[in-house]
Amino acid sequence: MTTLIRQISLAVLLSLAAVHAQAEEIRIGFINTDRIFKESNTAKQAQAKLEQEFSKREKELIDAEKSLKSAVEKFERDAPTLSESQRMTRQKQLGEQDRDFQRKRREFQEELNARKNEEFQQVLERANRVIKQVAETEKYDLVLQEAVYINPKHDITDKVLKVINAAK
Repeated sequence: MTTLIRQISLAVLLSLAAVHAQAEEIRIGFINTDRIFKESNTAKQAQAKLEQEFSKREKELIDAEKSLKSAVEKFERDAPTLSESQRMTRQKQLGEQDRDFQRKRREFQEELNARKNEEFQQVLERANRVIKQVAETEKYDLVLQEAVYINPKHDITDKVLKVINAAK
């Protein structure tokens, strides 16, 4: 019985040693995708492109919102002196203006989100190509983009950012 326990213990120890030896041979890297989206030149260019593309419409929405708020404030000031029919007419107009504004804002946000997704998908595809290039060059066996915890020694985000930002 004692020899059986010794044999099992020896087998377990050998297995653990083999697993430990294999673990040391595996090179693991980690990429912080948020940093890629914030710090890479391609992401900054995409953000600038989106701002340029949507800034005029955003300003128009801000102006429309201010106009609507001032119209509501004016109505609230004037309401006590208005006849019932005038009050109803102005309320209806304000309701229509508000619905129109909400629709325009929703459309703007949907279009902005769709364009952001398009632009950042291109940034991600570019980053993935660079990640693969760095992994192959430096012989990484595994590169993770999402993790609950990662030891900073495995973070290769700086290397990837350097390659991305060096490219034209």
